[in-house]
Amino acid sequence: MATIIPLETSRRKPDVSALDTLAAFVTEDMAAVNQLILQRMESHVPLIPHLAGHIIAAGGKRLRPILTLAASKLCGYQGQRHRRLAACVEFIHTATLLHDDVVDASNLRRGGPSANPLFGNGASVLVGDFLFSRSFQLMLADGSIDVLRILSNASAIIAEGEVLQLATTNDSTTSEQAYLEVVRAKTAELFAAACRIGAVVAARPASEEEALRTFGLNLGIAFQIVDDVLDYSAEQLRLGKTVGDDFREGKVTLPVILAIHRGSEAERAFWHRTLDEHDQRDGDLEHAQDLLHRHNTLRDAIDRARHYGAIARDALGLFPHHPVKQALLDIIDFTVEREF
Repeated sequence: MATIIPLETSRRKPDVSALDTLAAFVTEDMAAVNQLILQRMESHVPLIPHLAGHIIAAGGKRLRPILTLAASKLCGYQGQRHRRLAACVEFIHTATLLHDDVVDASNLRRGGPSANPLFGNGASVLVGDFLFSRSFQLMLADGSIDVLRILSNASAIIAEGEVLQLATTNDSTTSEQAYLEVVRAKTAELFAAACRIGAVVAARPASEEEALRTFGLNLGIAFQIVDDVLDYSAEQLRLGKTVGDDFREGKVTLPVILAIHRGSEAERAFWHRTLDEHDQRDGDLEHAQDLLHRHNTLRDAIDRARHYGAIARDALGLFPHHPVKQALLDIIDFTVEREF
């Protein structure tokens, strides 16, 4: 069983209701988004709604579409276009999850079985493609070239991030810069696009559009860094995936990169054997966790996440005081200070 490594912090623990508070501002909109998602998952091929419904029903807080709705509200938008686009964002995210689980050979998603062991890799990839197609139909239905450009570019960058991650997997020489390039493309770009389109639909100035893009991008980077820390430090029940998945899959994440740089020759040889050569033995995960703890890399990775959270916070300084703005600021703390 994996060791649970506690991370002490001098900062206050986040209010566990921060995400619920933000979601409460968009409750009616989110209900409409969920209804639209169900409608757009329909197909005369029964396996498509069955498999898509499995991963969508598996849980998750719908953070990305909530960010689209909240950003729109922050910008004073009064229409309904943001609902369609929030559904679009969720379809893009869900499609990437389906593809991720196949590439990573992951069997657990949000505490339950992922789609690929239940339905097969082929079906998971093809239904992911179906959801990507649905997202582009929603973009076209919106009719905005700007929205189409932002979300289609995000989709392409996400795909590039997936390929880039393949190139850094099983490579213990991966630099922190290369890691961050993967994070920006694979995770943060969709956060950025989800927030940015809130300003676009509200026809706000370019400065506000850029501010929301910067907020989303840096929130997404912080989110992924914390996720990578949790993979070594959290309990499986809380994390919703098997603890140590990144280690078993040979992924070189920020806590590991820091440990490799700070470690001895013998420690670097351990990381080379377990990650590069994928020669993993009983007790290796626990030893990896001990090394991360010894070199304080989990704590230092969280400090990196706080740095990006601070940039996200500064980006919202452009907007006047508003309850939604405060809720978005609280989401930064919630993201960075999640339980370890």
